[in-house]
Amino acid sequence: MSKLPADCLSEIFKYFEEDQITLHSCLLVNRLWCKISVKLLWRDDRDYSTSNYYTLITCLPNESKEILYNNGIMVSTSNSKLPVFNYASFCKILSINRIYNNVEQLFLKSKKYIISRDLDDKTFIVAREIYKLFMTQIPSLMELYFYKDTSKVIFTTYPGANDCLKNLSKLNCSSDISSEFFNQLSQICHNIQSLNITFEKVNSNGLSNLISVQKNLKCLGLKQQQAQYRGDNKVNDIIPLLISKHYDTLIKLNLSGNYDVSLLFVAEFKNLQELELSFDNHDFVDFDRLQYVTFPNLQILKIPFIFVSYELLITFLKNNGNNLREFYIGDGEGDYSDNSLNLVIAKFCPKLRKLSTGFKNDEIETLQMILKSCIYLESIKIWCGGEYLSEKEALESVVKYSHENLCEIILYHQYYTQSELLPDELESFFTNWIHRKQISISLIIIKDESFSFSLDADEKNMEIIKRYIKLGIVNKFKVIYYEDDD
Repeated sequence: MSKLPADCLSEIFKYFEEDQITLHSCLLVNRLWCKISVKLLWRDDRDYSTSNYYTLITCLPNESKEILYNNGIMVSTSNSKLPVFNYASFCKILSINRIYNNVEQLFLKSKKYIISRDLDDKTFIVAREIYKLFMTQIPSLMELYFYKDTSKVIFTTYPGANDCLKNLSKLNCSSDISSEFFNQLSQICHNIQSLNITFEKVNSNGLSNLISVQKNLKCLGLKQQQAQYRGDNKVNDIIPLLISKHYDTLIKLNLSGNYDVSLLFVAEFKNLQELELSFDNHDFVDFDRLQYVTFPNLQILKIPFIFVSYELLITFLKNNGNNLREFYIGDGEGDYSDNSLNLVIAKFCPKLRKLSTGFKNDEIETLQMILKSCIYLESIKIWCGGEYLSEKEALESVVKYSHENLCEIILYHQYYTQSELLPDELESFFTNWIHRKQISISLIIIKDESFSFSLDADEKNMEIIKRYIKLGIVNKFKVIYYEDDD
């Protein structure tokens, strides 16, 4: 691999973007590997450690270092040794709040490096100079996170901000950031394709302006924080604007949080391909009317928490299930199993590739019906333990009734459940899988870190899994905790 050209190595290394340990190992191979992997390690500032911020401070221009020094922040202003790389230029994903918070932590951890008498003032000064560094050095930022303005800095006015932000494709922000920020961004960014807004008690005036000037908004996420009283929902303020400006371009819509908004406006986005409804504690207002709306392009439907009668959801699936490729129901904590809904999935959702749902102990025949009717199914997440199917029942049904496309099984464990899968039962599953499928499989376990015990808790089961990994039958085995499951 060391003789591969740089562009090939770059494509290979992209598969390790989420694997910081492997990327750090690549740094040590040779100069070329180091040059490629360092760009990925510095791509997302959310992955930065404290040492990254020390490095960023050393990368500051002398003018910025002089400002820090004059404010009692002790850093070297000499030109003794420049950093090996222009690290700031590699950043593609930037979180403004994380920069401020990490600089504050840097103060707290390293009193020798930075002498601080007034934590807030000095944090502000250092963070401001780092913002300036990013604005001047990042050639084209892709994604920006900016929630609740703790820094009071309008970084969009800094030199280089226009070039840095002009190609921004994804913005994640809160509704109460200063209007000056939104207005400045409206002048720079007209091609944001993904916009995620967390609505606080106030909507800045500039937010509407930013929404209005976007030319091709495709993905929209609206999260309502706790309202002061029923009906006090700031999402309502921008719905007419969203409909008038983006009814024909929007293909992905995510509504979440403490919702109290009529869902009828969703019907205006006829080109939706993905819809997620994830509300904390309110009914899906007007879903009784939305159930009859047809979305001809809808392919992905996610409803983690159910606050609507299954009868309404069944009608919605009858109208929209034929084109669905992915359906996730009840991925949140609670009882979200309904046999009548699962029967409708088997009948009206024949093109599913991915499915997440639950089956009670007496509903194994329904699981089998889904496995037989959904011939394109590639991945299935099944709730296990307690009142749900056992691991043994789930695995036996999958291997016996699924079609040739299925290659991923996800077992989702309820709280306080104990695995009952015996080693010989797991061995039997793998033996039957080889005999019937003759393809490799991914096996993923999702559980609570403290209060559920899945098959990975048994040493003999793990020995069996490791053996089949070596044989190439299991291409991926992974244990994920609830809080890490997206």
